[in-house]
Amino acid sequence: MLVLFDIDGTMLLTERAGVASMLEAGRELFGEHFSFEGVPVAGRLDILIWRDLARSNGVDDTPANHDRFRARYGRALADRLTRDPLARALPGVVPLLETLAREDGVALGLLTGNYPETGRMKIAAAGIDPDRFRIAAWGIDGESRRELPPVAMRRHEELLGRPVAPDRVVIIGDTPHDVDCARHHGCRAIGVGTGSFPADELARCGADLALSDLGDTDRVRAWILDRQP
Repeated sequence: MLVLFDIDGTMLLTERAGVASMLEAGRELFGEHFSFEGVPVAGRLDILIWRDLARSNGVDDTPANHDRFRARYGRALADRLTRDPLARALPGVVPLLETLAREDGVALGLLTGNYPETGRMKIAAAGIDPDRFRIAAWGIDGESRRELPPVAMRRHEELLGRPVAPDRVVIIGDTPHDVDCARHHGCRAIGVGTGSFPADELARCGADLALSDLGDTDRVRAWILDRQP
């Protein structure tokens, strides 16, 4: 079984340090006019956020500009997370990770829109070891969130030497995008209302299990391990 966690709004909060750091990077590189106005971020891939930011701010979307932005964003985020204790794990996340890590046949992974380096920064800043996630699909691994579950499943097979069936993959996230990418591939979805969307909205989007948070470790563990698809 493969259990894939989203990062922002699902595992942790950073008081929007990512957005603030992207804005800082954009203004330093491209001018004080640089703005997030009209650019959605919840549940989206960082590469797509960059493309929208470039378009809305009149910046050429070239590989060179993207690389500069990504590098400067990483430095700004590292500074922000080091300077201020902004990151915190959300209720139930650490006990759930510890419980699942003790289960035979369960691999823990990430499915997130973050760049790898900034995603790992956020996890570490929240007091969670990013190395406990043996498999990851990042925001640079596809053109949409729907493209990420097959990446994670392929990496699971490459690492462990055996395939995992879609109905043995659980994706845990806080946005309709997380639910959609799970359902699109026949995976199971847990929607958690700790981000921008309440649990009842995630249930309407098709989450197989919708919770206000991950605080009930025994219930979540039992659902992941024992529920028959």
